[in-house]
Amino acid sequence: MKFCDHCGSMLVPDKSGKKKLVCMNCGKKIPLTGEKVVLKEDIKEKDKVEVVDAEVEVNPKVDMECPKCEHTKAYTWALQTRASDEGETRFYKCAKCGNRWRVYE
Repeated sequence: MKFCDHCGSMLVPDKSGKKKLVCMNCGKKIPLTGEKVVLKEDIKEKDKVEVVDAEVEVNPKVDMECPKCEHTKAYTWALQTRASDEGETRFYKCAKCGNRWRVYE
């Protein structure tokens, strides 16, 4: 590895293919004199990303009858959909058919 004697930055090979080293900071070019330049970069294999196609339900399952299929289990979550002085809205999703409905409390 060589460094520029003008500014101290690292010298890299000239992109034009000529046997010169160029300072990336100040642009000074230095000719190579019988020296061998080896460019080497270690590329590590990145971890593979696993794609999961299955839908994973993270909401708790409660006993609630679905109005569509009458199944007795549903996933639930709550959101504040109206003014802050009013009660929250409770949402449900049937564990069997996927039907969604809400209950205002």
